[in-house]
Amino acid sequence: MSIKTPEELAGMRAAGRIVRKMLEAMKNSTRSGVTTGELDDIGAGVMREHGARSAPALIHGFPGVSCISVNDEIVHGIPGKRRLRNGDLLKLDVTIENDGFMADAAETVVIGAGSLIGERLIACSRRAFEHGLSAARAGNRVYEIGRAVEAEVRKSGFFVIHQLCGHGIGRTIHEQPNVPNFADPQANQILTEGLVITIEPIIASQSSRAFLARDGWTMRTADRGLAAHHEHTLMITDSEPLLLTAA
Repeated sequence: MSIKTPEELAGMRAAGRIVRKMLEAMKNSTRSGVTTGELDDIGAGVMREHGARSAPALIHGFPGVSCISVNDEIVHGIPGKRRLRNGDLLKLDVTIENDGFMADAAETVVIGAGSLIGERLIACSRRAFEHGLSAARAGNRVYEIGRAVEAEVRKSGFFVIHQLCGHGIGRTIHEQPNVPNFADPQANQILTEGLVITIEPIIASQSSRAFLARDGWTMRTADRGLAAHHEHTLMITDSEPLLLTAA
């Protein structure tokens, strides 16, 4: 969506705050032995407390409140009975609807003491996000975000997952434009002031190859390499973007 009124901005800010509260509650509860379903329940409690709804469940019929993916699971993991162990790389991806507005954010955390490659991958996803953010200015083209993201990922020796990308958001989960994590020449739309998008580097340790698991939801790396995901919802301005899902 493109924000045109103070009321729309207030609505998006409110949705973003709920996303942040859910992510923080789930992150604070991550430990060895907890199940992904228990984490989902924690996020769901915060969501219901604020009168919001799970956007993936509402729009796509997703069988959970939040997407929770572990290790080689890239995105859209289904919460359930899986117990986390020390060293696991955990992706928490939260998208909610509140009063007609939707916001989306994701973070990757390590359980206990992680591997060096996992820690490097998390750090790279965050740096890549910051580089993409620096290109997100009114007047630039969408592919400039992806070019900045991929340059940082490649420099770090990792790979972007080309099938997965950021997107417009606001009144539903996925709106135009798509925001690839590479310099896709087809992503040539001009960023305009007020446009709301997500920037979300989705990266892997060994290759860019991915596949859809048999559950019909979870995307996994084809080589069982680790994956990381870092995402915010933001509004384009003529200077620094306004992060709507930050603390």
